[in-house]
Amino acid sequence: MSDQPTFLTPAAHARIEDELQQLKTEGRREIEERIAEARSHGDLRENADYDAAKNDQGLMEARIRKLEHLLNTAEVRNVEDTGQVEIGSVVTVVDSDGDEMEYFVAPQENKVPGMLLASPTSPLGGALLGAAVGDSVDYDAPAGTFTVTIKALRPYVG
Repeated sequence: MSDQPTFLTPAAHARIEDELQQLKTEGRREIEERIAEARSHGDLRENADYDAAKNDQGLMEARIRKLEHLLNTAEVRNVEDTGQVEIGSVVTVVDSDGDEMEYFVAPQENKVPGMLLASPTSPLGGALLGAAVGDSVDYDAPAGTFTVTIKALRPYVG
C-alpha cells in the first residue's frame, strides 16, 4: 500500500469510517458466528462451510487493513474554486460530437452515486488536471485519441 495521501471529500471520509466501524463490529461478530456454526459440524478437514467462513474472514480483515491505511493517509478537505481543474473538481466537458458529460475528478474512493468519476490517474482525469473553462484537452484511450472542451467547472460540494 502506498503512503501517498489520497484525497477524500469529508463525505467520503465519513462513509469509509462508517464502513470500517461496521466491519470491525457487526462484520467480525457475524464471521465469528459462522465459524462457530461450521465448527459444530465436525471434521474441519472436509468442512466446506468452515473453509468458506475462514476465507471470508481473511477477505474482511484485508478490507479492514485497507480502510485503516486509507484513513490514516487520507487528505480530507473541501476544494477551493481556483479556476482550474484539480482533484475534487466537477467538470462539464463537450466532446467532438457535441455531447456534454459531467465528471467528478477524484480517486475512486470518492465515488458518488449518479455522478461519473474521472480518476486523476485515468487518461481523461489526468488530461483535465490544470485545465480551465474553454480549454480543449486531448487524451489517449483504448479506442483512440479523444478531445474534449471544458464548458463548466466548479468545486465539489457534498
